[in-house]
Amino acid sequence: MDGFPTTTVDYGPEEAAMQAYLRDGERRAAELGNRGPIRFTATGELHPEIVEAYWRCGFYIFEGVLKADELADIERDLHDILDRLPAERGAPFDAKGRPALGADSTAPNLLWSKPLGDPFGGTKLANGRHPVKMFEPQAAADAPKEVVYLILGSLQFSEAALRVYGHPDLLAVAAAINGPDFTPFNEALFIKEPGRGASVAWHQDGTTHWDSPEWDQGVHGFNFMAQLYGCTAANGVWVVPGSHKLGKIDIASLVARAGSERLTDAVPMIARPGDVAITNRQALHGSFANTSRDWRVTVNFGFHRRKSVLGVQGGGVHNAAAVYDAQRIRERARLIGYGIDARRQRFPDEKPYAYKPHAEAGLSYRWDDAAKAAIKDYNLLDLSI
Repeated sequence: MDGFPTTTVDYGPEEAAMQAYLRDGERRAAELGNRGPIRFTATGELHPEIVEAYWRCGFYIFEGVLKADELADIERDLHDILDRLPAERGAPFDAKGRPALGADSTAPNLLWSKPLGDPFGGTKLANGRHPVKMFEPQAAADAPKEVVYLILGSLQFSEAALRVYGHPDLLAVAAAINGPDFTPFNEALFIKEPGRGASVAWHQDGTTHWDSPEWDQGVHGFNFMAQLYGCTAANGVWVVPGSHKLGKIDIASLVARAGSERLTDAVPMIARPGDVAITNRQALHGSFANTSRDWRVTVNFGFHRRKSVLGVQGGGVHNAAAVYDAQRIRERARLIGYGIDARRQRFPDEKPYAYKPHAEAGLSYRWDDAAKAAIKDYNLLDLSI
């Protein structure tokens, strides 16, 4: 997708320091040894070198997971989604006068920000987990008042994203990390427009288990981040390697010691089109406002250990707080079944993943028009911990 706007934007008085930081981060990221294709052993287990690197760093870049035809599918859906966005926040119609994307939804779906802004940093939003506001560069004069930077419940808006959700190798990775009875978390589409994309202030995702006697380095699950156009140091997510092992981190103190939000130990996740990152949700991570001329579009979806959510009071970040019982987990896991079947229909020569909880319960799911209607507002049932 072509970059815009034509007016160059940068970090103003912070530009030189920012460019040096980006270059240094790229260098340090390349030294971690946590990237490569998805590999399994002869007995079908995730390769131990991948497992070691993931738990050591808190993230891993799987290279070349999505091929050109699948990326083209995602891009077509992206263009359709962008074309159907509300003309402005809260508008029932898009710019062409049609009912806007998500206008009839009950569940939250569109998150807005001023261009190059930081809507969460330094606020009480999301349980106050973004304690420090990121630097907000000056947007171009022709920028809109607000942009959509995050779309929740994205599987109901993109069949291509649903098919990524059912990718057999990625689901096998989920089983290797979280057990064969892994459960959904939530799904989203991150959109970082060139010269407009918002920052996401430094944070850790977990909310519920920090003080639990069963806390460990993986208790809050992980996210997959599939990259449509790839990502760079300028527009991608930055992670502090190993921070998933440290428990709840005093982010404000780290920023104060660094003298800015450019945390000295953080590295960027660098990816090409079709690469998929896996990131531990407890890892300290964030992203900077996208002053570059490159798009970042991320198909984001996460999974939990079943034992981390069953009988647990949810964190209330992505939807209303509730205790997650077996029925809710089963209902939310429909999307795994739909994703597997949607992918089977699009890629019939690929061996579908067999999701153990569905197989053991004798459940089967068919992706058809009835299923499309049934998943409207499905993210009201997200399992947020």
